[in-house]
Amino acid sequence: MRNEPSGRPGPRRPAFFSPAAMESQGGTVPDPAEVTEIAHETASVLVGTGRAAEDPVLTARLVALVDELGLSTVAELWADRPARSLPGALWRLYALREWVQRCPEEASADYAAGMRFTDVNHAVAGVAEPPGPDELRQLTDAILRGVFEGDLAVALQRAAAFCRVVAAGRADRAHTTDVQDPDAAAAQTRRAASMLTTAEDLEASARLWLTADLL
Repeated sequence: MRNEPSGRPGPRRPAFFSPAAMESQGGTVPDPAEVTEIAHETASVLVGTGRAAEDPVLTARLVALVDELGLSTVAELWADRPARSLPGALWRLYALREWVQRCPEEASADYAAGMRFTDVNHAVAGVAEPPGPDELRQLTDAILRGVFEGDLAVALQRAAAFCRVVAAGRADRAHTTDVQDPDAAAAQTRRAASMLTTAEDLEASARLWLTADLL
């Protein structure tokens, strides 16, 4: 990305290559310590730049980072980092947004099914009602804006609450389809458990941010 008109630097596409690409160019494969350093440094710079800039245009570009870089690039940087770290938490936030962007009907169906089981988490997530596809897109964008413009711990807590509602909805939908399609129900149950784990990791990351330990 080029610099913003304000003169503040915007995020740049990271110079990160797969081992095969590095070898094909006659380069060397980064060692694991270097890959780890790159992941944590880029996450820290991204969050620090966004929070210091107080620039709505820059924030909008950071929220839509995956739209420009692609999910695979972001995954290469952050997906392998511990879930309860800054790059790990950012990866989960961007992955949630991408899922809602790509599968808005599925996301809204899962969320709507889970609302009646978890009123508190629905309130914390803060989605507008009724929670249709557009409302969920707005929610995930608002959560990411909170990373750069608001209280990052609150953004993580809202994302965790969203995940808990979705997990409850997936579990309920699995129960209702178990008789007709046991395999589909089993897959839905596994996905519900995965989403619940994501919620727990985001909640833990919020606590770590509050104690300045989310690195």
